Amino acid sequence: MFKTFSVIIVTGGSSGIGKSYIEHAIQGNPNALICNLSRTPFFAQKGADIVKQITCDMSKAEAIEEAYTILTSLINVHAKTGRVMLINNSGFGSYGLFPEPNISENLGIIDVNIKGVIHLTGLCLPLIKQRGGSILTVASTAAFQPTPWLATYGASKAFILNWSLALNEELRGSGVNVLAVCPGPTATQFFKRAGLTQGSVSPSMSQTADQVVEESIAALKKGKSFIVTGWKNRLLTLFSGFTPRVLVTRIAASMIARYRTNTVKR
Repeated sequence: MFKTFSVIIVTGGSSGIGKSYIEHAIQGNPNALICNLSRTPFFAQKGADIVKQITCDMSKAEAIEEAYTILTSLINVHAKTGRVMLINNSGFGSYGLFPEPNISENLGIIDVNIKGVIHLTGLCLPLIKQRGGSILTVASTAAFQPTPWLATYGASKAFILNWSLALNEELRGSGVNVLAVCPGPTATQFFKRAGLTQGSVSPSMSQTADQVVEESIAALKKGKSFIVTGWKNRLLTLFSGFTPRVLVTRIAASMIARYRTNTVKR
């Protein structure tokens, strides 16, 4: 799939799912212009020299504007033609009763998970429409129901899921497709960043980053507009869809509250 793109842009590609996307891109198309927009560089034993690092704090509008200027310069030099793939992967959450740990942290979630995605996509979209391509945005199974204890994070992912589906419909017939990827718990640094101890979720209930990436790329190849990765996650989201929202919120609260014993001091 990556062979059909001459430019592959990934946000937050230094770890977790984003890193896996870059690794798969290197393996699938090492001749593409692969860019990592992240505060920290992509590092791997193989292929790190291929990736162009564009240091960017996705919570800051001016940083995104500056990164886009650098990105367009690289494209004009290294990939003047060919399809473009944008992978909006950057995002984080915070565990606790709102507004824990503080209001600033909650606003930061909105800045990265929503504003950053919209800003960068809006900047890149004219080029993607001109040359053809795909926009892949990482949402979450948290998008399918309210998530007490992760209230702001879950709401941000619900926004992204609905926004991605709407954008895909707007772009129908334009040569650009949009895919919303909804993974469940994944073996990444997400839980540590959210203030939880490593291993808070049982391995039997989580996927690896590679599994999420492989399923999402297969869905993109089929032209799908969204995918919930992992069969267990698909069952849970199906249950959420047929259950009254007040009840599903209560159930979600009970399940997520169990993580309280796994919180770490910030």
